[in-house]
Amino acid sequence: MKNNILTTISYFVLFTISSHASSETHHNPIAENNIFKSKKITDSLYFLSNKGGNIIVSNGNDGLLVIDNGYADTSTALSSALKQINDNDNIKYVINTHWHGDHTGANDLLGKTATIIAHDNVRKRLSSRQEIPLFKMISEPYPDHALPSLTYPQSMYIHFNNDILTLEHYPRGHTDGDTVVYFSKANLIHMGDQMFYPMFPFIDIDNGGNAIAYLENIKTINNSINEKTIVIPGHGPITNKSGLIRFMDMLEGTINEVKALKNDGLTLSVIQEKGLSKQWDDWSKGFISEKVWIDIIYKSL
Repeated sequence: MKNNILTTISYFVLFTISSHASSETHHNPIAENNIFKSKKITDSLYFLSNKGGNIIVSNGNDGLLVIDNGYADTSTALSSALKQINDNDNIKYVINTHWHGDHTGANDLLGKTATIIAHDNVRKRLSSRQEIPLFKMISEPYPDHALPSLTYPQSMYIHFNNDILTLEHYPRGHTDGDTVVYFSKANLIHMGDQMFYPMFPFIDIDNGGNAIAYLENIKTINNSINEKTIVIPGHGPITNKSGLIRFMDMLEGTINEVKALKNDGLTLSVIQEKGLSKQWDDWSKGFISEKVWIDIIYKSL
């Protein structure tokens, strides 16, 4: 178990949220850190990826809107990528799908000129010291300009670049402050970390997340999209409704397996030793190992 956790930590150096911190030096430098891969999805929407969470950018007459923004140490690279999309540097809005530092690290830079939007709980968490016990990570409070200044409790609409964006909060999912963003005209949904694909997800059960509620959220979202919807996971490649269904089936299947074993009286360590069915082996190739995923499910039941 110790080796699995160490592997997880080294890969997911997550939340060295420290835009602010000496922990920034703990990142394993990779050549791609200074380059964001960019893919144009529609006439106005772009997909950006680096070592942090996936980013969607809306570009048009109203300026730029950015959903998530990666780690603090890639802020300058992100700024360069955004100028390649719109050299006027006209960033109006930044949406945080949740508070983790691999999605909010550039708040410090972008928040100096743009309005940051998020669920109420994201502002609360970024305003105070936070811990992620699984990774032994600490997040210090963000400065005022890096905090969401526009927050909402359940849902809100943004009319921007000839589209209508619906921001919807799904409770007790990845965290207690998750936002999923749906573009009506483009028929695109940014899942934030309500979806990791194709891999076992990290669910922050110490900060309001829960695997069972996470699955229920996915079922609700699946019922709200159609076969042509472009699905953007928080981590992983662009997919569609079929990919979301595959992810949902994995969640339900693995949760049912762990639940049955727990109901039979098996302890966590015994279940981890036994492992899941072989059909889920491919899902353990991300940064959450099978043993860690079993631990998350077990503690969510």
